[in-house]
Amino acid sequence: MTPLSRRAFTTAAMASLLAGCGDHDTPRASTSTRRPGGTPSPPPSRASSKSVRALGRSVPVGLRIPAIGVDTPVIRLGLAPDGSVQVPPVTAHDRAGWYRHSPTPGQVGPSVILGHVTVGSYGDGVFRRLDRLRRGDRIVARLENGTAAEFAVDAVRKVAKADFPADEVYGNVDRPELRLITCGGPRTGNGYLDNVIVFATLSATSRTTS
Repeated sequence: MTPLSRRAFTTAAMASLLAGCGDHDTPRASTSTRRPGGTPSPPPSRASSKSVRALGRSVPVGLRIPAIGVDTPVIRLGLAPDGSVQVPPVTAHDRAGWYRHSPTPGQVGPSVILGHVTVGSYGDGVFRRLDRLRRGDRIVARLENGTAAEFAVDAVRKVAKADFPADEVYGNVDRPELRLITCGGPRTGNGYLDNVIVFATLSATSRTTS
């Protein structure tokens, strides 16, 4: 699979993510088309310059982030009827979700995984502590074919939803990268005002033991 197709990128770029932001039972992605204003943000710094061979297509089935205690199944997400990006369902056993119009983890391009910060009356979401990640922290995606794709965090950014950097999140890149997205910042009546975005680069691959 190649990086995001033009159609998929256009659709995604029009859907600035509002992933798992509120305490409501039916959170949705925002359909705002507003682009970042003012001075462009610099690209995330790279945690490692080591070249790792890209993987073939294999759907992610699990995600582990040791630094923040995340070990979650991964479900597939598509587009809602209004063209916005789906978010994982609000359940007691919260899970992360891979946006299926993005590359799979380890393929060339930006693979996008979303998670809730809160899940209504159920409490904390799977990405509640995402903003605590730091450069160099490990993220391991378990793939359907038995491969583990390990990423190193390059940068963690908190951005206003109105200024969601769609091009940086969904735009084509020439190597395997990962984006983890949730909400953060001040809470309002309808959720949170910001998004937390983790940028990471493939650093190693291996075969899983189970």
